[in-house]
Amino acid sequence: MFIILHLLLLAAFAAFAARRILVYLHLYQQEEYDNARFWRWLQDNNGFDRKATGLLLITGTLELLMQGQWAGLYGAPLIATGGLLYYANKEHNPLKDAKKKLALTARAKRILGIAGGLLAVLALVLVLVGLPVFFWVLPVHAIPLSLMAANLILQPYENRVQQGFWDEAHAKLLRLAPTVVGITGSYGKTSVKHILGHVLGAQGTTLITPGSVNTPMGITRIIRERLTAAHRYFVAEMGAYGPGSIERLCRLAPPEIAVVTAVGAAHYERFQSLDTVAAAKFELVDAVLAKPNGFAIIASQVLDFASAREKVESARERFIVVGEGDGADLTIHEVRQTPAGTETDITWKDERFTLKTPLYGAHHGGNMALAFAAAVAMGMSAEDIVLAMATTPQVPHRLEVKRQPNGSVLIDDAYNSNPVGFASGLAALDLLRSEGGRRILVTPGMVELGDVHDEEHEKVGAIAGQHVDILLPVIPERIDAFVEAYETANPDGQVVPCANFAEASAWMANEVKAGDAVLLENDLPDLYESKLVF
Repeated sequence: MFIILHLLLLAAFAAFAARRILVYLHLYQQEEYDNARFWRWLQDNNGFDRKATGLLLITGTLELLMQGQWAGLYGAPLIATGGLLYYANKEHNPLKDAKKKLALTARAKRILGIAGGLLAVLALVLVLVGLPVFFWVLPVHAIPLSLMAANLILQPYENRVQQGFWDEAHAKLLRLAPTVVGITGSYGKTSVKHILGHVLGAQGTTLITPGSVNTPMGITRIIRERLTAAHRYFVAEMGAYGPGSIERLCRLAPPEIAVVTAVGAAHYERFQSLDTVAAAKFELVDAVLAKPNGFAIIASQVLDFASAREKVESARERFIVVGEGDGADLTIHEVRQTPAGTETDITWKDERFTLKTPLYGAHHGGNMALAFAAAVAMGMSAEDIVLAMATTPQVPHRLEVKRQPNGSVLIDDAYNSNPVGFASGLAALDLLRSEGGRRILVTPGMVELGDVHDEEHEKVGAIAGQHVDILLPVIPERIDAFVEAYETANPDGQVVPCANFAEASAWMANEVKAGDAVLLENDLPDLYESKLVF
């Protein structure tokens, strides 16, 4: 009878683990299968099981206290079995119930299979050895650890698979030989890529990495699946996830042109210092300068860092510096916001031009100027660039203006998470609200700011006080400094705390009216927004 009861407990644990492991895998996937980052998330968010653990500890205590009695022999394992089945039924399904749903990719399935096997072995040992209910706490807590262990076991295989794809993409790129442009920066790189890709498309067929794809495997997939002999240009966004990551991307897709948009606090958490960020971004410049005809376009702000200045001074003729200062090769004079978009006055080669795009946000002035500089460096005429830029489509979810049927305006900046873009979005509220309308901000704040989290949120919160009538902070406890700075700057402003985006969306559905302008600034992935209690 003991064995039968514990086999039932095994079956209940299997059902519980099958649901719980998907939740952990979803979070693990959002942390890019990085064991260190996933472990840090578990610690920072108390992501270890408490509910099933409490159940098993209580029933285990009952089993010990009632030894030899029915309640101890049969009641404890039966209660534990029923409890695990109850929690399995209550667990949410990240394949269906998530903003960014769990993607069961081939790699995810491999990790899931190995992790499931490890848990099965551990659970079977408990049954065969005949250990009491107390010990079932071990496999419950082993669920997230099994994913990390499976990833380590699979790592040699994953490395071989990824290297095979990498080699195939690299060989294809060299064979088709499009002109490769690499774009990096703490912020602005996706927008510059979007603008430049559109402009270059007026001169020749152009492929850009879509959305925010900027990792080795992401770029590898785009080359393998989308690059053709018809493409004259390939524009790749290159993300820096640590020293050496851009250097690896440059080996995959060797660039002829480099664009460095900015060095700032975005992703500060990964690097711990802005000097380290600057060095990582300049791995792209190093790759370009290694080519005889390589050329780099950089924002003048980047020259605030000594290592960048030294690099530029060592090969000044191979750089175009874009900015407002006297040392700029392409000078930005004025950036204007209009109801039709953004206008930027520049001087290039002693000639004045006005760049126009239907994009919103003053920060796009610098993005437009960088794209212009890259295009002229690649042989396009200034006149053709100006004409092409005027028809640039909006960038999805990056200050994308959506006029609503009820007469309000939604400024969708859901994919943004940096101080400069945030400030531009706030200024756009003034421009796009109608007379009598309210300026409404919905935001969970920014992420990956590390030690400067509070400092940066305090700064942008003070700016929000000048541009926002109603603030809906999502998970306000994450951004106390932001909310306090807003309230200080705008004592008459209204604050509506929201536990999640669903709550904010419900408020907007009921309260937003004609004339209002709503800025949706950043949309946290599930691992930041969800307050999971396991």
